[in-house]
Amino acid sequence: MLRIAGILLAGTGAAHFAAPQVFDPISKAAFPDDTRQWTYRNGAIEVALGLALTTKKTRLLGLAGTAGYAGWLASRVRANRGASQ
Repeated sequence: MLRIAGILLAGTGAAHFAAPQVFDPISKAAFPDDTRQWTYRNGAIEVALGLALTTKKTRLLGLAGTAGYAGWLASRVRANRGASQ
C-alpha cells in the first residue's frame, strides 16, 4: 500500500514539471511570491519523498519526511492566508 502511495506521490511530483500551470494555483496559497519556482521545488520534494516510500529500506524516512512536509506546507498556507488574493 505504501509502495503504491509512493509511486503516486512521485508521479504527482513529476507532473509539477510537465504541467506546472496546473499546480501554480495550489502552490500560490502557500507561496504567493515566486510561485512557479516553488511549484518546481515542491515537485522535486514530492518525487524524492515518493521514491523514499517505495522501498522498505527508506520507507520510515519517507514517512517522516512526508509528515514533516505536510506540516510545513500547512504552516505556509496559514502564514500566507489572504496574501494570495
